Amino acid sequence: MARDTVETHFTQAVATLKAGPARDPGLPVREGSSLTGEQCMRLFRRQLDSRLLDIAARWLRERDEGFYTIGSAGHEGNAAVAAALRPTDPALLHYRSGAFYLTRSEQAGRLPEQGIRDVLMGLAAAADEPIAGGRHKVFGHPDLAVIPQTSTIASHLPRSVGVAFAIERAAAAIGEQARWPADAVAVCSFGDASINHASALSGFNTASYATYQGQALPLLFVCEDNGIGISVRTPKGWVEAALRRPGIEYFAADGCDLAAAYDAAVRAVRHVRERRSPAFLHLTTVRLMGHAGSDVEQAYRTQREIRADLERDPLVRTAELLVRAGQSTPEELLKTYESQREHVLRLALETTRSPRLGSAKEVMEPIAPRKPELIAKISPMAASAPEREKAFAGALPEHDKPLTLSQAVNRTLADALAVYPEMTVFGEDVAKKGGVYGVTRGLQKRFGAARVFDTLLDEQAILGLALGAGVSGLLPVPEIQYLAYLHNALDQIRGEAATLSFFSRGAYTNPMVVRVAGYAYQKGFGGHFHNDNAVGALRDIPGLVIASPARPDDAAAMLRTCLAAARTSGSVCVFLEPIALYHTRDLFEEGDGGWLAPYAPPGRWPETHVPIGQARSYGDGRDLTIVTFGNGVRMSLRAAVRLTQEGYGCRVLDLRWLAPLPMDDVLRAAELTGNVLIADETRHTGGVSEGIMAELADAGFTGKLARVTSSDSFIPLGGAADHVLLSEAEIEQAARKLLG
Repeated sequence: MARDTVETHFTQAVATLKAGPARDPGLPVREGSSLTGEQCMRLFRRQLDSRLLDIAARWLRERDEGFYTIGSAGHEGNAAVAAALRPTDPALLHYRSGAFYLTRSEQAGRLPEQGIRDVLMGLAAAADEPIAGGRHKVFGHPDLAVIPQTSTIASHLPRSVGVAFAIERAAAAIGEQARWPADAVAVCSFGDASINHASALSGFNTASYATYQGQALPLLFVCEDNGIGISVRTPKGWVEAALRRPGIEYFAADGCDLAAAYDAAVRAVRHVRERRSPAFLHLTTVRLMGHAGSDVEQAYRTQREIRADLERDPLVRTAELLVRAGQSTPEELLKTYESQREHVLRLALETTRSPRLGSAKEVMEPIAPRKPELIAKISPMAASAPEREKAFAGALPEHDKPLTLSQAVNRTLADALAVYPEMTVFGEDVAKKGGVYGVTRGLQKRFGAARVFDTLLDEQAILGLALGAGVSGLLPVPEIQYLAYLHNALDQIRGEAATLSFFSRGAYTNPMVVRVAGYAYQKGFGGHFHNDNAVGALRDIPGLVIASPARPDDAAAMLRTCLAAARTSGSVCVFLEPIALYHTRDLFEEGDGGWLAPYAPPGRWPETHVPIGQARSYGDGRDLTIVTFGNGVRMSLRAAVRLTQEGYGCRVLDLRWLAPLPMDDVLRAAELTGNVLIADETRHTGGVSEGIMAELADAGFTGKLARVTSSDSFIPLGGAADHVLLSEAEIEQAARKLLG
């Protein structure tokens, strides 16, 4: 449907309206509604502005000055939802939420023109646009409690559950530092087609699950149902059937009827705010002007269907409300339309003169802000001596015997929980059981079920809770039970966690440290789903920090670094813990205790601090550098000792960080020996070694270079795994070949 058709219909339809007797603008705009005439007029103006912004978007695109044409035409009823909420209620919005955004902007005391300019600058990819700075067209603003969302279908729903889950918890944990008021309501809007997506189902199910257990979850789900997803029709009755779920109250209204939408929204918001439990608000809408500017609706819709939607135009319906209530005349509304249309297009033209992002550096600036000096200062923070005594029941870990990697992580989590009141630890089996490998054992007993708790078995839900908690002011440390399980929910990190700072210029962040048990080599516990060596999907996510400690002392120091980076810079960190090294005690022979390490007391934390992107070197040989990480460190050290006994001078460099790679340290070690062997337990294709070799080549390294890796295979059960995994013998054999 062309924009001129929509505009022509509006002017013709409004011109034929018959004025009713004048009403007091403070009274309901019609009998039985709580929407007053004054409110109706104010919301009409925001609906009108939203419609004109859609027209401006297509006008800008025709001039090659605008870059986004997915509009809100037909969905302007969502202005009523904004009006029923407070401007401090966190909102995660559908991409057809123009009228909601403009209403929220005015609610917050801004001039209407400011909201209009926000949207226009996004359409024109202007560098001064207040949320994404020209990086993407999103609805968002730090002063409006609107969290910018990507257009990945329904990916924001798990996060919205996390935001609602965190509202009261953040207020209790950190008081005024919490991002939202304690009585706030989270709102999340989406289209009818989105309800079928796995991430939407995860959000709905998690909300039901939490409510069933009596958890406070003040969340309003708003489904704006226009009956079609691009070109695929939604079956009649399906949305209501799909949204009726245990523990979530259902409200519905005609979203094209502003009064009906407002009344339903008021009831739904009251339910959520007072009962602290979720609700669905199902608004039936229409989609005018197609899915986007490039969409030719006539290819999949009949003229009759298109015309039926046009007859339900919410802008016409609101005009009718106003005229019948005597709040305005058709002539006055049409005059307003024309004058505001001219004004918006003039603003649009002005916007095209705004500067745009001019370099890769500008574009990438908000991706991964780092504050290494502040991280180094925060990382050594410990609770007071009495608090630590209480946290460890008098048995301080630095007074204990040397620890395994698993024990070091456990003690570090306890120390962090003691000093950071906003920190939470959660995941599958992490509470009473203490995790499959006992890494979180005892933490719930010491710090309580509000801070250490089990979740349902859904990785999308776990990461969504973390995303919502992080953006709300908490410090979430979720656990993903196995690396293979992370791929079920990778978009929550790729499309939601890692992009938030990029789409908000750092105004919103979701600090988090995702603990993941990973890699292979478990004894007596095989198979692909519990042994996974694929990290390529993580390494290509811009800004993501990937820590991969191999030894207990590194695990403790690096975990403190990740927590400090999350707190100071909003970093999203994945902390990969090698399962096979969790309980390893020995290095060269049974009983040598070579893989244990004492727990450093807080007084030594500054000197043992491990900055992000710093490797660890073993040995000072001048013949060969073995670059490795994870399980490869132990295998490489054992191989290096045998080579040293034969007269070869070897050094082993533990990367420790897989993103960002510590390439300065790698290049320095490579130049010292001139011979580099990369021992990589990930796969030959897409593994870590590919990146290292490319970086060395880019840096002009001219020495001898080789790599040995695991095979391009999934990991089978039992002894068959030895055929496809990197082995100690292969490292030694490759080293001898490189040394000639």
